[in-house]
Amino acid sequence: MGLLTGLPAGTRVSVRYALPADDASGLPLTDALGELLAADEESVTVRTRRGDVLIGAGGIRAARVVPPAPPRRRPRGA
Repeated sequence: MGLLTGLPAGTRVSVRYALPADDASGLPLTDALGELLAADEESVTVRTRRGDVLIGAGGIRAARVVPPAPPRRRPRGA
């Protein structure tokens, strides 16, 4: 958790975290990739393409800073 609390908001991060046991996906872990909005000792908020994800500190299994996303390609035939 220390890595994330020391980063400025807007940093692009990848956070692997545990899902609740009753999650419909049946998977134990998932990732949030996006812009760090906030981080403190209790939770982290990451803005992903699908929306903001609030992650409890106890569920975080791994985290890292990732480079900016590459530019989107032009659609074929355009």
